[in-house]
Amino acid sequence: MKNIVIIPARGGSKRLPQKNILLLGGIPLIAHSILYAQANNDIIDSVYVSTDDAAIKKIALEFGAKVIDRPESLSGDFESTVSALKHVLEQIEEEIENVILLQPTNPLRPENLLQEAFDDFLKEGRDSLFTVSRSERKLGKIENRQFIPFNYTIGQRSQDLEPLYFENGLLYISKAELILPFDCAQGDSKIISENAFPFEVNHIFANVDIDTLEELEYAEYLLKKKVLRRA
Repeated sequence: MKNIVIIPARGGSKRLPQKNILLLGGIPLIAHSILYAQANNDIIDSVYVSTDDAAIKKIALEFGAKVIDRPESLSGDFESTVSALKHVLEQIEEEIENVILLQPTNPLRPENLLQEAFDDFLKEGRDSLFTVSRSERKLGKIENRQFIPFNYTIGQRSQDLEPLYFENGLLYISKAELILPFDCAQGDSKIISENAFPFEVNHIFANVDIDTLEELEYAEYLLKKKVLRRA
């Protein structure tokens, strides 16, 4: 039984063209997730990149990942991530127990995150886990040109808000059988199940999700701050 990392990386980014191979800290964006997985080789048996792009494939191989060529039918703008994960599992002959999803657009992760999350995943005995962060914002919606508070009352202090959390995308862990059902009775493929364990991560890296040039520049700033602290 094996634990693998899958990094889905399409070539057709619209808002930030070729974002997965743009440099962050002097190396391609996708390489950060590959290296992070490799640094946890006591947990991870293999690292796979699913892509439809020749340049991404070349970089992934150079950094030591295995590559699964994603067919065009699974590479469109509206294709789900789980379809890419399922396709990878269908190409692997070995029996896989757990899949760790690392999204290349979330390249900065706390050093011990994967180890701590995986330990909790095993301890909790759930079939999936995903990372969340607490939101400190006062949220609301606008109806008929009027702002309607959602999680607070006007004048309420931020520190008195009821805790709300957001899915930060840093990592996901799923049993392979959840992604690739062995029979139709198990239902549709999923990454997160109804009993998924929410692993809380309140770290500045949880706010990094790169889809624009400004977000890439912000990640570069945080990365430089991290390096300077080590110097």
